[in-house]
Amino acid sequence: MSDPASGRREAAPSAVVLPPLRVPVRRIGARTVDFSRQVAVMAVVNRTPDSFFDQGATFALDRAVRAAVDAAEAGADWVDIGGVPFAPGPELSPADELDRVLPVVEALAGRSDVVISVDTFRPEVAERVVAAGAHVINDTTGLHDPRLADVVADSDATLVVTHSLAAPRRPHPRPHYDDVVAEVVEFLTRRVDLARAHGVRDDRIVVDPGHDLNKTTRHSLELTRRLSEVAALGHPTLAAVSNKDFVGESLGRDRPDRLAGSLAAATVSVLQGARIVRMHDVRASVDAVRMVEAILGWRDPVVERHNLEDEAP
Repeated sequence: MSDPASGRREAAPSAVVLPPLRVPVRRIGARTVDFSRQVAVMAVVNRTPDSFFDQGATFALDRAVRAAVDAAEAGADWVDIGGVPFAPGPELSPADELDRVLPVVEALAGRSDVVISVDTFRPEVAERVVAAGAHVINDTTGLHDPRLADVVADSDATLVVTHSLAAPRRPHPRPHYDDVVAEVVEFLTRRVDLARAHGVRDDRIVVDPGHDLNKTTRHSLELTRRLSEVAALGHPTLAAVSNKDFVGESLGRDRPDRLAGSLAAATVSVLQGARIVRMHDVRASVDAVRMVEAILGWRDPVVERHNLEDEAP
């Protein structure tokens, strides 16, 4: 198709059919996102000494703030800040968790309009970081403490509802599912209903199937290829696939060598309906996601010169 007035060709409809969203256009912080035509890249900043990927590289406050600002400048749409790993481990008090995440939230909010997400399962931490400028609470425990939904409902924040089975920081060895995707969808449906019952609106809900969280590699692979069944719930779906063990075990790669596999997993997830991808390598991930958007006809090329220039006389 073409536009006679401008001479430009319009993008043909994409052959990829994605599940519809209940509320595609979201106002999150200072940014408006149309998830029917956009995919958000969520960067990761873990202010922990034992994070599974960077092993404490951003534990120091100055390094965490610098990493968060750099991620925003590299094109990340969201920055997810965490102070407690998902993996089993010793208890960390709410006060200590706040000491880790709150200064990063405050510093980033003062320097960028990027969407700020905080990975926490504690209502008291969520309340403080939202007041300091966080826009999203990323709960990897699937509302293990329903009071977290009350905090979100009383604010303008967005809530990520994630599938996992274990209590916070507790092991869940050898997980079993009869049908991992159906059981994840059923869990997320119940937890979204719980969030709604506590007053969280549909336009403030995101779902995450929880790749690798209380799941084996085969479970996470199944979730990825059938992610459209999760997306069919109608809420923007977050795919946290970056450098996960299911990528490493599928390829036989250690954590420093999983970028290519992570980008492939993220791309397949987007084509199955994911609208947010949580990634460690921001620049490569932004390029991959923007290229997928261009192929789907959602984004114009940044420049368009190839075979359009006149021949030299």
